Amino acid sequence: MTQQPYSDAGKAVAEKGQVLLDGPDGIAVALTPDAAEITARELLRAAMEARSQVE
Repeated sequence: MTQQPYSDAGKAVAEKGQVLLDGPDGIAVALTPDAAEITARELLRAAMEARSQVE
């Protein structure tokens, strides 16, 4: 069975020098500020690419 992609966005907050990301279905991750910044850029790049694949 293939899981459908989530349509709910995650929520990111900064706490004690870390970036905490809470996503749908209990997904949670703690990142360093550098890792969070790189992840944000990668997510934006991939989102733009994915959007162009369906337009």
